Amino acid sequence: MKKVAIIGAGPTGIYTFFSLLKNNEPLSVSVYEQGSEAGVGMPYSDEDNSRMMLANIASIEIPPIFSSYIDWLLSQNESHLARYGVQRASLHIRQFLPRILLGEYFRNQFLQLVSQARAQGFEVTVNELCKVTDLEATEGGVKLWTAKARAAEQFDLAVIATGHVWPDEEESTRTFFPSPWSGLMEAKIPACRVGIMGTSLSGLDAAMAVVIQHGEFVEIDGERTQFKLDHGSEALNLVLMSRSGFLPEADFYCPIPYQPLNIVTEAAINHEIAAGADGLLDRVFGLMAKEIEQADPLWSEQVGLRSLDADSFTDTWFATRKNSDPFHWAELNLHEVEANKRERRTVPWRYAILRLHETVQEIVPHLNERDRKRFSAGLARVFIDNYAAIPSQSIRRLLALREAGIITILTLGQDYEMEIQESQTRICTQQQEHVFDIFIDARGQKPLKTKDLPFPTLRRQLELTGDDIPDVSDDYTLQEPAAVRGRIAFGALPWLMHDRPFIQGLTACAEIGALMAKAVFEKSTVSRRRLLFIDI
Repeated sequence: MKKVAIIGAGPTGIYTFFSLLKNNEPLSVSVYEQGSEAGVGMPYSDEDNSRMMLANIASIEIPPIFSSYIDWLLSQNESHLARYGVQRASLHIRQFLPRILLGEYFRNQFLQLVSQARAQGFEVTVNELCKVTDLEATEGGVKLWTAKARAAEQFDLAVIATGHVWPDEEESTRTFFPSPWSGLMEAKIPACRVGIMGTSLSGLDAAMAVVIQHGEFVEIDGERTQFKLDHGSEALNLVLMSRSGFLPEADFYCPIPYQPLNIVTEAAINHEIAAGADGLLDRVFGLMAKEIEQADPLWSEQVGLRSLDADSFTDTWFATRKNSDPFHWAELNLHEVEANKRERRTVPWRYAILRLHETVQEIVPHLNERDRKRFSAGLARVFIDNYAAIPSQSIRRLLALREAGIITILTLGQDYEMEIQESQTRICTQQQEHVFDIFIDARGQKPLKTKDLPFPTLRRQLELTGDDIPDVSDDYTLQEPAAVRGRIAFGALPWLMHDRPFIQGLTACAEIGALMAKAVFEKSTVSRRRLLFIDI
């Protein structure tokens, strides 16, 4: 039997394990999970989330394992769902539900995976509360060390599926939290002035974790939300902030699975990549503009699409929000998307951008340095804003906090300074200074480099290449140096974001898991970062 180690039992690890079963070749599989329950995943654990925090994905989009998410939900009893404020009769495939509930689904599917694997002749060992401390690729395979064992264990292949990386709780203080998942859930936050860096869903999650300690949300007629502040919490004041001060859009209706693109096809992108890096971004934007214009000629004419380029398109995209009160804009956007959902109406230009982001992403490793910076500052922001639209309920709760007079939004601009002090945090913009009793950094996952790897020996091996980003093949096995080639499958998302900035999400986890499972049986030597498409 081949011995396979899966490090991390969140969604990427689960989809990898599930894909291994499909090959019908019994393996010895050891799963390592540093959390208390394998299969849940940090984004969905009850230790790191409150019941107020909503998953930003619905059942219709989640790749099923043994059962779909909606079928699993329908199999739960009324009282269990009621603990999360969910009514069984109102469940539907486009509904956004608490993250903790999604974590229960993944835990259930993982336990079924273990049972099914053993029934198929697999040897399965699940190691919970077990942190992998080091890895070393050798001629005989991979050595793996854990905090629980002195001696290393040997494997034929190790799969790194460790997911997002957030600062440890030890880095938090009584007044500063380096992320919403670094001790905030257990902390008692007094009614004071709270600053939250980030206006996306993570920022809203942080706000919910705070305000739920000082009041409750009340649903009215299933359409409106109010927030009732507790007596004695009148001093509570939250400030969401970001460079732009923009709030995200509410999730919009569109056909799923996605309809194919007509112009920006895989073949068209491959053709442009093969034509060379010089001018690649602008050539691809030209294709994008044709795709959007074909999908929505009226909107394209209204925004003057033919006169825009890869840089000015971003300014046009955010122009309305830039010139609007963020809460007023959010309310108008909410009414629009909710009406479209009721009528099952798709806004063509929004849907075109949504379908474009993963296809266009393939050019990122092939852009020259100048165009990479242009892409990050421009089109990447448009794509992220589009696909990271958030649940309508999150917008309604935000508006309820605004109506209660306890939340505001601060636009920082490009030039500001942040000073973290022992008892407070100061933010200085060009206009004024802002002081906060509690501060939460709720910006998203940052791309990580080889130097950030938590496995010292593997880190030293990869640093021998002189490259600060791990080089992976098209099945996500490490390629350089030769000692690691084909022995370690590297599916840790933060290290993959340099070349695939939109790789976050459960569909990406399933795709990566399937490819890493394939690596157990057949090795690839084609580097994703050096891939040239010439057979077109």
